Amino acid sequence: MVTIRLFAVLLLGLVVSGCGARDTAMRNAAFDPADVQPVPTSVEVRDIRVSVPKELKVSEANMYLPAGDIVWREDPLGDRHAQVRAIFETAMQRGVDALPQGQVPVVLDIEVKRFHALSEKARYTVGGVHSLQFVMQLRDPETGAPYGAPRTVKANFKALGGQTALEAERQGITQKVRITEHLAEVIGEELSGQASQKTAGRGLFGIKTRL
Repeated sequence: MVTIRLFAVLLLGLVVSGCGARDTAMRNAAFDPADVQPVPTSVEVRDIRVSVPKELKVSEANMYLPAGDIVWREDPLGDRHAQVRAIFETAMQRGVDALPQGQVPVVLDIEVKRFHALSEKARYTVGGVHSLQFVMQLRDPETGAPYGAPRTVKANFKALGGQTALEAERQGITQKVRITEHLAEVIGEELSGQASQKTAGRGLFGIKTRL
């Protein structure tokens, strides 16, 4: 009896380890374009999921060009990752709401890679660039299967500085307002297929030239 039970335990162990190896192999499988569905030309966004990885480095240094992935000062000192996620969620929803309802239901996944607004020193002197970058992926809501490959979007645009920034703030046009509106416009362009037509308008290195 002991021998039979021992054999059964060993057999069960082999089955479990085999399943684990198979699952690991599936997770580590190379990206196969053949398994990806084409990107629909007309989409209806059913859900928006924004992630801001904790690995992104936050800088609170008051320098012209702080070294960090996240530079954000217009919200109170706190969880900058959560603050950036809230800005992206608002912007993505606003951009989606402005689009006509499409035909193919999708989930919009957004992973923030860079959110570099201005430090106080740059904001009230020379200005600069809002450096914004994210990866977007459309998915089937039912299966989670991707539509197309992940797309990296650089949404940089010119930031206000000095007296111009002060005048804008008096009118309620803060960095948050401008960044939210800009990101909403960018995701609208991406989802409607107009991104390639708008790229030139953002100028050198993807910097949008219109204020």
